[in-house]
Amino acid sequence: MTMSALGEPCVLLKLGEIVLKGKNRELFERRLVSNIRDALRQLDLKLDVRRRHGVVAIFMPPGATVEQAEAVAQRVADVPGLVWIHRAWRVAKDPDTVMKAGLELLRDRDEVKRGASFAVRSRRRDKRFPLRSNELDRLVGGAINDEYGLPVNLSRPELTLSIEVDRDEVFVYTDGIPGQGGLPVGSSGRALVLMSGGIDSPVAAYRMMRRGLHVDFLHFSGIPFTTSESIYKAYALVRKLDRFQGRSRLWVVPFGKAQQSIRTSGQDRLAVIAQRRLMLKTAEEVAHRIHASALVTGDALGQVSSQTLANITAQDNAVDLPILRPLVGWDKTEIMAEARRIGTLEISELPDEDCCSLLAPKRAETRAKIEDLKQIERRLDAEELCVQLADSVQEYTI
Repeated sequence: MTMSALGEPCVLLKLGEIVLKGKNRELFERRLVSNIRDALRQLDLKLDVRRRHGVVAIFMPPGATVEQAEAVAQRVADVPGLVWIHRAWRVAKDPDTVMKAGLELLRDRDEVKRGASFAVRSRRRDKRFPLRSNELDRLVGGAINDEYGLPVNLSRPELTLSIEVDRDEVFVYTDGIPGQGGLPVGSSGRALVLMSGGIDSPVAAYRMMRRGLHVDFLHFSGIPFTTSESIYKAYALVRKLDRFQGRSRLWVVPFGKAQQSIRTSGQDRLAVIAQRRLMLKTAEEVAHRIHASALVTGDALGQVSSQTLANITAQDNAVDLPILRPLVGWDKTEIMAEARRIGTLEISELPDEDCCSLLAPKRAETRAKIEDLKQIERRLDAEELCVQLADSVQEYTI
């Protein structure tokens, strides 16, 4: 029986914009590796995660299967900060072995069976290797051409064999899984997302995770005037998003009685914006308590009446913390497409009793004046009310 030239299965991770971080790159890479290790704990495998120049390599335990390596690759594909994930093979640093490994890796490929065009792309990080990158390309490519009769196409190949010569071994692989890109979660600080049960806020949370924020989630429930359905829905959304960051927390505020007070204030057209300002004030109080440095909402300019420029300005005036709106320039079609891609759309479309429906006037104000809103807040004693609401918050750990 002929011994396989393919050594051990492993996973090779390619970094994105982290490589542009200059003197701060070390901090970003350490955070990324920590996030990778956290994400992989659930697989219960003794994995060896090592940083290399521009890549991260995950080595499997002895006797690991291809299926286990594939599970590792699929899991780390959800970790922000990575652009490509390759299930690779760890091969001995010998040109002849690399050539045989390349032939073996392609042997059962459908592209080979139908005579597809191919290319070999080599990268030599270890300059002590006896062959230069172009020489290794010619060696392996020539062997593939001789063995399988495939045509070479260096500009637009249908099949690409990648070879990376590293310090202690050579990696060979073909396909890859696109990563999430962006920055490692936690590298930009902490924020609090105002999480409704709708389509927009989960997408906004995901976009901020990709920019390095670790986020907590704050949901306003209509309890006692609604059921707990919206809480279950918010929990399901946070659980779906947790795979991107881990250690997510959902905070729930019973908001129904505060809404009732706003509704009886006599300012029907301003009720929605007054409610939004009270939510933001409460969120700011909660954010201070959990050491979050910003608030995040799913607002998109002009999408609904509360999201006109005048009303957004009136909401910003309610708090001192910055309010991040990553979807402000997106349209609904773009937001829904992203929600579908990250897996939250199906949950968001489930019916529930949204607390916002309790304050739906026949005609909402699109140009709210800040002084009119402040008068409502003075009657409600909003500063004290938001502290009481923050005191009533309940924590749900994912």
